[in-house]
Amino acid sequence: MSDRQIPVPNRLERQKQRTRAALLRAAQEFIAAGKLNAPILEITQAADIGMGSFYNHFGSKEELFAAAVADVLDAQGELLDRLTESLSDPAERFACRYRLCGRLFRLQPQESRIMLSIGVSLLSSDRGLAPRAKRDIVAASEAGRFQVDDPDIALAIAGGALLGLGQLLLDQPDRDDAQTADDVTRDVLRMFGVTAKRAERLTTQALPDLTSGNDAGSAA
Repeated sequence: MSDRQIPVPNRLERQKQRTRAALLRAAQEFIAAGKLNAPILEITQAADIGMGSFYNHFGSKEELFAAAVADVLDAQGELLDRLTESLSDPAERFACRYRLCGRLFRLQPQESRIMLSIGVSLLSSDRGLAPRAKRDIVAASEAGRFQVDDPDIALAIAGGALLGLGQLLLDQPDRDDAQTADDVTRDVLRMFGVTAKRAERLTTQALPDLTSGNDAGSAA
């Protein structure tokens, strides 16, 4: 084994990390609230950070907002990876992640509003759920689990349905989010050529406990 020790951030580096995290948290709050035109001064005040410190981390508000969105997507992707790492069947993994995402709309309301604010551009992102879903779709197709000719079209169908699900749950706060998420997942699986019996099984299996691993949004 190597005797090299992992370097520990010094006091200045830790302060930089805290400042960056505060800016990301503030930006995420503004995005979730739809305040995309807020001036930088207002964001730094919300983060309790000086204007000069802002430019030590980001060149513009647009750069900050992009980093804030990426932070949410990365955290959600990492959460889903942890919760589904034991699943080897790509169709089962896809269904599990999709059902979990449906439940996250209520468990993580701020992050969910950020996702909905991104809209369909979420589907072309190389972070978060989209690249993982496409990999599962391709793998499930190659394994004969899905009958999909074009993975990009399949991703567009699944992603559009997920965004619609999120908006529906936002508009109807009394709706059963778990049942609705499972129903949408079942419909998507059926569109991918999964039999009704198997789709039912995939959407009624026990899910990992989201509440125990719900730390998505490292700066949110």
